[in-house]
Amino acid sequence: MTSKRSNLLERLERLVAVGIELSAEPDADRTLGHIVDAALELTDADGCTLYLARDGALHFEIIRNNSLALRLGGPAGERLTLTPIPLRQADGSANLHAVSAAAANRRRTINLEDVYAVTEYDFSGARAFDQANGYRSQSFLTVPLIDHEDEIMGVLQLINALDPASGQVVAFDRDSQYLAESLASQAAMLLNKRQLISRLEALFIAFIKVINAALDEKSPYTHGHCQRVPIITMLLAEAADRTRAGPLKDFVLDDAMRRELELAALMHDCGKITTPVHVVDKSTKLETLFDRIALVDTRIEVLRRDARIRALEAQLARLAPDAGWRAEVDAGQAEADAELDAARTFLRRINQGGEAMSEQDTARLGALAGGYRWHGPDGAERPLLDAEEAAMLAIPRGTLSDAERGIINRHIDMTIAMLEALPWPKHLRHVTEYAAGHHERMDGKGYPRGLTGDQMSIPARMMAIADIFEALTARDRPYKPGKPLSETLAILGRMKVEQHIDPDLFDVFMRERVYMDYARRYLDPEQNDDPDVRTIPGYNPDMIDD
Repeated sequence: MTSKRSNLLERLERLVAVGIELSAEPDADRTLGHIVDAALELTDADGCTLYLARDGALHFEIIRNNSLALRLGGPAGERLTLTPIPLRQADGSANLHAVSAAAANRRRTINLEDVYAVTEYDFSGARAFDQANGYRSQSFLTVPLIDHEDEIMGVLQLINALDPASGQVVAFDRDSQYLAESLASQAAMLLNKRQLISRLEALFIAFIKVINAALDEKSPYTHGHCQRVPIITMLLAEAADRTRAGPLKDFVLDDAMRRELELAALMHDCGKITTPVHVVDKSTKLETLFDRIALVDTRIEVLRRDARIRALEAQLARLAPDAGWRAEVDAGQAEADAELDAARTFLRRINQGGEAMSEQDTARLGALAGGYRWHGPDGAERPLLDAEEAAMLAIPRGTLSDAERGIINRHIDMTIAMLEALPWPKHLRHVTEYAAGHHERMDGKGYPRGLTGDQMSIPARMMAIADIFEALTARDRPYKPGKPLSETLAILGRMKVEQHIDPDLFDVFMRERVYMDYARRYLDPEQNDDPDVRTIPGYNPDMIDD
């Protein structure tokens, strides 16, 4: 009796130790393996099958049999392809024929001394297994895994209890059943926790997709950017993980970082949901809710008609038999038309913002803005361009004024505010930092915080390169066509030289041909112009630091 109590105490101590081990294991697959190993050890069983419940059936997750050296499923076993056991029959009634399904449906343990003597359950599968493997299934202990909400998480099925002294197959005794049920209870709680975490992450991903869908409705250009930046980011991260030379040779992209980086890339521009759409999608300098160049066109047409009216009035005043003056008036009208046409063409060109404004363009704009006068509906004389329109058309590069650029730049502040407001779990604590860094620069001249390269993590620096590369190559922007690879890489190379982007990551981007991996799948063929990497500023393909 003393020996039996001592053995039970040891097994109870082992059960407690197993509980501690399971709670500390971060990997879900390894957790399941620990459950099976512990069940075999605590009950002196020869075999064990772990089923997980999902989609109305019990799915084979892990099968172990020590006598047959059988290891299927789990982190260290061969892949399982067995047909799941349905919990319900075709007519909707509970499946009570399979012992595992019966234990789950009845929510109680089923302890059988010899399955060959049982007629209540269908053991044809066990008999076929025995015959195929020269085995004899005898005692079965089938324990449902039930969580605190009375939901079936799975089933733990132990096969052939072995007497420690003789090694003979015996029935599972009361102590073994108690230990198995205690382990099953712990396992159910752990599985419930894992499932809850998975569902919360799925809910969060769905929320991100809802935000992106809202951005899509607001601006298809922003939505496309939010979809493509994560692709480029992860291609670069995987390339950095592969590299075995240079300063990044020790970088490791583990599962935790991968998850955080993917989420950060998906949400890096979520703050743009607060940015006015007419600023986000501004394709010309004069565009607000519409392109005001049309108003300028109208004024020029008014000036043209005014000139024509003056010409007609001059004709009326000079009516005479001699009609030679008509050619003089027509020539004057043609000159005025040509001058106005040239002015309109010029204003339309600089409104696009595709080229930097030259000093000559700026001077000509100033002359046109006040040089032409037109009469409004109230009869008052006005300049061709008001002060705000002239200032917009004078934007030196691109289509955004300083004020509008400030509005755009505030999206990152909103992104940070939105992400910092979320109660991130420990394993996702770096998401905000990764997402917040995509507009920072290595030299500290970026925004919003003016961080230098050594103040940012490697994943945050990856985001910056991905964001710029996507913006340059994107072909769905309203204000520019997508640039070819050669021009894009040249711009990135200059940014490396100017300490805008991480030089080591740019070298990996080039050396591992990340740009080409992306181009083959996502760029138009004409953008892939087979760039000569030896011409890229700041990059030497022959220089690799060991």
